[in-house]
Amino acid sequence: MSTSLEISRLAALRELLSQREVDGFLVQGPENRRYLSGFPADDPNWGALLITPAAAVLLTDFRYQLWAQQEAPAYQIVVYQANLGEALAGLLQELGVHRLGFEVSHLTCRGYQRLTEMVAAQGLQVEWLPLEGVVEELREAKAPEELEAIRQALALSETVLRQIFRELTPGKTECQVAWEIEKGLREGGAESLAFPPLVAAGENSARPHHQPGDRVIQVGEPIIIDMGARLHGYCADITRTYFLGPPDEQFRKVYRLVRRAQARAEAELKAGLDSLDADALARQVIAAEGYGEAFGHSLGHGVGLAVHENPTMSPNPERRSVLKAGSVVTVEPGIYLAGWGGVRLEDMVLLKEDGAEVLNRYVDFYEWD
Repeated sequence: MSTSLEISRLAALRELLSQREVDGFLVQGPENRRYLSGFPADDPNWGALLITPAAAVLLTDFRYQLWAQQEAPAYQIVVYQANLGEALAGLLQELGVHRLGFEVSHLTCRGYQRLTEMVAAQGLQVEWLPLEGVVEELREAKAPEELEAIRQALALSETVLRQIFRELTPGKTECQVAWEIEKGLREGGAESLAFPPLVAAGENSARPHHQPGDRVIQVGEPIIIDMGARLHGYCADITRTYFLGPPDEQFRKVYRLVRRAQARAEAELKAGLDSLDADALARQVIAAEGYGEAFGHSLGHGVGLAVHENPTMSPNPERRSVLKAGSVVTVEPGIYLAGWGGVRLEDMVLLKEDGAEVLNRYVDFYEWD
């Protein structure tokens, strides 16, 4: 990402911070740190940002100094010798920060104790104010550069998934297929995996987040594959359900229903929709056929620098929000039946004011007369 883009993001963040009446903000979430500065380290302990109305500082240790300087030219790089707390205290005093916001979701209890103790030991009177979702709010609507990275990550993921399906044969284990996915993504140019591949065969596919094991894939059972590449920092997330051999009536019935639920959601999703109403688009279709209890997870979630980020299209009112134009979300209804298996179909869509653009090109779902 360009320095000009990061400068514009800083300006947007400062506007949000002024509304929360803080004079400094500590950023430690890896995705938030990368979004604001360009520094791509994925460990929360490899650096922190301190942002004030006039200053933007990236604190890190010697091991990452050159990396930070190269990737975050819009920031002053401060290298601490002993620990983050002492360096932070010095900066808070230098910059006159008295009301410090911090990311409550990214600072552990122990980390909070250590930092506050070290700052207080320097004789500073600093009020620590927990904030939640500040940078995440900015990240929801994707810039053109972000959308292009997501499209590329998805295109690579689909290329690999097509190849995996062509080579999917009875006798392979779930772990073997998961390794083939990882190998294909890496050799195809992915910088990393968005998440460990999920391969769930037979009755294991009734587990929405099954961990691949030694189960041998067989003819005549559903096989869920959920995978995605990370490219240029951005993630893809795609799920397809396969069946080796002629599909039986149970699979056809469940698959048709899941696909119908997904198609309805994709046709009616748009920016400005309440997330509860968005979730209901597919859930109502599945519940009307008596499978409501078998669809126990959210319809979808945001995807970007993290594979799970805002917004969430969930039936949980505590996670309620209004969907924003420019958000990229998954649409992934599923039905899971213990002792038999499951079906999940997942696309990625771009929310617009007048509807949703399906980003996937691998859309050759099963169709039966």
